Amino acid sequence: MERKPIGFPQDGGSQKPYSTLFYWAHAWSDKGGLIGEHPHKGFEIMSYILTGEIEHYDSKFKGWKKLKAGDLQIIRAGNGITHAEKINPGSSIFQIWFDPNLDKTLAKPATYNDYSSEVFPVFKDEESEAKILFGGTPFTMDSKVDYIQEITYTAKEKTYPLNKESVYSFFILEGALETNGKKMGKGDFAVISGEDTLKFTSIAEKTKIFLIKSPKVPGFKTYAEMMEW
Repeated sequence: MERKPIGFPQDGGSQKPYSTLFYWAHAWSDKGGLIGEHPHKGFEIMSYILTGEIEHYDSKFKGWKKLKAGDLQIIRAGNGITHAEKINPGSSIFQIWFDPNLDKTLAKPATYNDYSSEVFPVFKDEESEAKILFGGTPFTMDSKVDYIQEITYTAKEKTYPLNKESVYSFFILEGALETNGKKMGKGDFAVISGEDTLKFTSIAEKTKIFLIKSPKVPGFKTYAEMMEW
């Protein structure tokens, strides 16, 4: 099963690609399933394991590798790679495609990395716990992204500083919050840009969000702009 906060045009989703984010799927399976071997070029494809575990095969490694909850995988597709995925029973993932400027990356050989959950730093204070996935961590890619974080808030009220020149995309993994008079719960997705603060009230004991900060203007013509999607 899949829910797609950012879908391909044929998916009929309301949110088109923006910034350097091209595609975002929340996928899960109760009984397990296989996505057969298929090709990619150009894009950088990140898979983050939310629950359970997956198995992954690609034409660079030429073997199956297992990833568990909290692990992250990146395919820098470059001039071409094929891969296949198994989502094991009771597992769920995010798969997010980033646009790294295809004019440059299509000339590069494909590369691939797995990152264990343990390599990502976790910062705690009285109000929150933040796992830093991208931005000063071993995880690297060419796409213009400021940071990727998984944050659990225990504070009832929070004011989050924003940069008006950035886009903030967040998905609620657990709990619920209210912002600008609107309630958001598990599985909801929001995009914020042109604002300098985000104020919200948590209406659950704890609320966990997955957050990506990226530039409003990447500085190159994205694939979606070239295709006029």
